Amino acid sequence: MTYAAPVNDILLALKGAAGVEAMISDGILGDLDQNTMNAILLEAGKFASEVLDPLNTVGDRSGVQLKNGVVTTPDGFKDAYTKFAAAGWTSLPCEEAYGGQGLPVTVAMAVCEIWNSANLAFGVCPLLTNGAIDSLHTAGSDALKETYLPKMVSGEWTGTMNLTEPQAGSDLNAVKAKAVPEADGTYRVFGTKIFISYGEHDMAENIIHMVLARLPDAPSGTKGISLFLVPKYVVNADGSKGARNDLVCTGVEHKLGIHASPTCVMQFGEKDGAVGYLVGEENRGLATMFIMMNAARLAVGVQGVAVAERARQRALVYALERKQGRALNSTNTDMDPIAVHPDVRRMLLTMSSLTQAARCICFVVARETDVMHNAKTEAERQAAANRVALLTPIAKAFSTDVGCKVSSLGVQVHGGMGFVEETGAAQYYRDARILPIYEGTNGIQAIDLIFRKLPLDGGAVMKDYLAEVGAGVAALHALNNDDLGETAARLEDASNALGEATMWMASALKSDREAALASASNYLELFGLTVGGHYLAQCAIASEFEPRAVALARFYAENLLPAAGGLGKVVTEGAKSVTSEHVETVLEQTL
Repeated sequence: MTYAAPVNDILLALKGAAGVEAMISDGILGDLDQNTMNAILLEAGKFASEVLDPLNTVGDRSGVQLKNGVVTTPDGFKDAYTKFAAAGWTSLPCEEAYGGQGLPVTVAMAVCEIWNSANLAFGVCPLLTNGAIDSLHTAGSDALKETYLPKMVSGEWTGTMNLTEPQAGSDLNAVKAKAVPEADGTYRVFGTKIFISYGEHDMAENIIHMVLARLPDAPSGTKGISLFLVPKYVVNADGSKGARNDLVCTGVEHKLGIHASPTCVMQFGEKDGAVGYLVGEENRGLATMFIMMNAARLAVGVQGVAVAERARQRALVYALERKQGRALNSTNTDMDPIAVHPDVRRMLLTMSSLTQAARCICFVVARETDVMHNAKTEAERQAAANRVALLTPIAKAFSTDVGCKVSSLGVQVHGGMGFVEETGAAQYYRDARILPIYEGTNGIQAIDLIFRKLPLDGGAVMKDYLAEVGAGVAALHALNNDDLGETAARLEDASNALGEATMWMASALKSDREAALASASNYLELFGLTVGGHYLAQCAIASEFEPRAVALARFYAENLLPAAGGLGKVVTEGAKSVTSEHVETVLEQTL
């Protein structure tokens, strides 16, 4: 089946959860209007279905090839990328001063979903390039920005993020790559980086690597890390592509999924050192890199939504076409489509409601990002920045977990045929599995949430957010809409569970940090589950109780939200079973 962009679901999430109509009227989205937004989404959907989707299976089956340091992408990828850049899609959210279109993050994330639904492996490349553009635009010198940004924005050059090293996974304290200053103001970079997506490929004429490394006199730990721009080809004074830099791809990983996305081992400085340029201040590289990482965390959350959407579409089509058994009250003489069977309907509704809930969460973070940049007052901008900080771990972790769960259900809907590669359902499951690992594992997101985000402004940021969810519950009760069934009651229960778990977590952070760590991931799951129900209910209201929006909100509330109570108890009562001394007997190696 061909991918079809879910424009109506996207627009509903933008309206009901992100409040895009108010954003337009308040000028947060500049001169963008609803008609233009609709046109962009429709055109993106057309490109995705006609150009990117046909390459998804091709790329999965053929993968990338590495020979003598050169990576060749699957047939059609280079041509598709050329068309992608020529159509202006690479420049969508970028600054107009460097050739971008200056469109808001809210629209960019909606379009990002469409690319990644059609072809997740392809979508990784522009996602990382946009992150590199953000970090360079924020911290780079004027000379670097003038040299590199126009061609990165146009898509002629792509960008990467180089953090991880063989001895340093998520712990960047262990980064050993070094940068030696030269008399001309450049640096020579030496070291090995691993898991570098699109570190080498044939789709663009130059690749701009953003590399974390240490200066010779740098202090230890993360306080001694600097950020360097290291191009594949050194750029001449006139802006033209110059000599090949001293860096090479020495290997590509053989992965579970996203086979068409080259995951590279990059070696910098096998000879005299790779020419690099300092981005931002010395020993402040991690702070700059986090600009790129936080943007990427939201985008990876959107990738979770994207792969869930693609799996949902394929499962639905299969369930409507595949005939097996008969419904209980069927009068057909032949078998019925499996979509009529209650358990299959349950799976399809779970897939649809989880996907829409995760979509809403991600679009809310995108909305707050635009408010953070464009609101009229400093107070509004700061409030939005706090909301972005609070919700980014939820958008990344909850949405990528949804991607895995929904794609797994997609295999289940297909039954035995889902376990057969030819149906395509298995690819989404395999592709989705990297997303909870990308850009800081979901466990790291949970730690970030409890240690850095819950204490923001003395806990006031979280308190205000809980009050917003509570106001949503009160509004639902006041509406008393029979079609929504028990939605208000179940959301109230979940909201209460989240509130109680938050109070417990605040106490544990002061008195028992190990217990807080043991409960962190369960707390994040509870948070995401609850606010997903909140936003689905808001979508139902915003749609004036359109049947599809009501069905998703009610199913989610009555079938998924009741788990919030159990998760709340796991958070507040389950930590001791993780930290108990008896656990050591389970963790000991046994034969």
